[in-house]
Amino acid sequence: MAVGVFELFSVGIGPSSSHTVGPMRAGAVFARELHERGLLEEVASLRVDLYGSLAATGRGHGTFTAVLLGLEGFEPEEILPEQVEERLGAIAETGQLNLAGGRELEYGVEDMVLHPLTVLPRHTNGMRFRVYGASAPEGETADGGGPVLHDATFFSVGGGFIVREGEEAAAQKELDESKKELPLPFRTAAELLGRCASKGLSISDIMLVNERASRTEEEIREGLLHIWRVMEACVESSLKREGLLPGGLKVRRRAPDWHERLLKEDKDRDPIYWQEWVNLIALAVNEENASGGRVVTAPTNGAAGIIPAVLYYALNYAPGMDNATQADKDDVVVRFLLAAGAVGVLYKEQASISGAEVGCQGEVGSASSMAAAGLAEVMGGTPAQVENAAEIAMEHNLGLTCDPIGGLVQVPCIERNAIAAAKAINAAKMALWGDGTHRVSLDEVIVTMRETGKDMSSKYKETAMGGLAVNVVEC
Repeated sequence: MAVGVFELFSVGIGPSSSHTVGPMRAGAVFARELHERGLLEEVASLRVDLYGSLAATGRGHGTFTAVLLGLEGFEPEEILPEQVEERLGAIAETGQLNLAGGRELEYGVEDMVLHPLTVLPRHTNGMRFRVYGASAPEGETADGGGPVLHDATFFSVGGGFIVREGEEAAAQKELDESKKELPLPFRTAAELLGRCASKGLSISDIMLVNERASRTEEEIREGLLHIWRVMEACVESSLKREGLLPGGLKVRRRAPDWHERLLKEDKDRDPIYWQEWVNLIALAVNEENASGGRVVTAPTNGAAGIIPAVLYYALNYAPGMDNATQADKDDVVVRFLLAAGAVGVLYKEQASISGAEVGCQGEVGSASSMAAAGLAEVMGGTPAQVENAAEIAMEHNLGLTCDPIGGLVQVPCIERNAIAAAKAINAAKMALWGDGTHRVSLDEVIVTMRETGKDMSSKYKETAMGGLAVNVVEC
């Protein structure tokens, strides 16, 4: 189906959409197919191969455990943090995986086969699942096991999206067909602005019209408000946690202490403290993400704190919000996410939101651009000003590398979300002080981001083989 706002904003668990949510989703698809084909009783053994970035940084990104949970049949949108802890504890204690919830197998993280230096042709985030039967007719054995009962290769292409090997053409055809069903389809910012001009609609209006092709307006509104509630709950959960983040880097959680200090210093919500609150929201979300908590991909987990932080700013510091009713605030949430989603579609269509494919410019850069667009929209920007805001934010994230220390989504990821949120707010304000005309278009910046990602050395694309990952001692 065509990429829409609910594909860009989906509920999952941390710490990474491409390395945690995508692999879990792929494992769940494979498990479901085994169940549907009636193969579970015949399964004697399982093999999982992880390639490229998934193998190189999978331990720190939670890939290995996410695959196990997916193979047990859990979906990232539905699993709760307590279920994650319970099942992973049981697997570690017993050494057994409950394949598709119906077949106990001796299998654990240590059984996965890693190929960190092997990149499959389609994408650096490749994974292959195979199950074997108990006995092997001559000539049908593989890897010393029984006959191959089922075999599938998937790619996690960013934002939790997965693509199956061999089905790329069919998926593209389905995508193209679904776009034809949209009332106001667009692939580029120029097309989007053209739609706005010809229909006399805002960018959020255009996105709403297209979303109504598959949902009612009430469902869209409630769905987006649910997304915001999950973002708020993510912050609340993070503020209750103290101590160090998991993973061995000994990174201290800052959000609870910062929150306590802000409550003391800013009792009357003085606008002078807006950036401290924005920083707090971004840090809180990404500390929760680093802990494997429940977050919203926006459009990825590594960049999950930017849009909630900027939306928080819109609801609390944008002009006219002092006396806003709850209905007014709900309208802001819906319009903000729709406009941000429209810009997210442009990045998915023309470039990538995968750090393993184009570096962090594709994650934090895209999120900052989307957030700037959302803020400019709800602050009364014209379509041209909204497009300008998105362009400014991405232009100043071009070339951003993805070099997480220890393969963990902590340093520099957590602080980077706060910095990018402030960039988004400034980009929106700059655009609103102009008339929408500008020298560099959003389309030109998106193409530049894509080409920069292609030229970028692989060691700077979520492999933990360059940058801070090799120049900072882990412990």
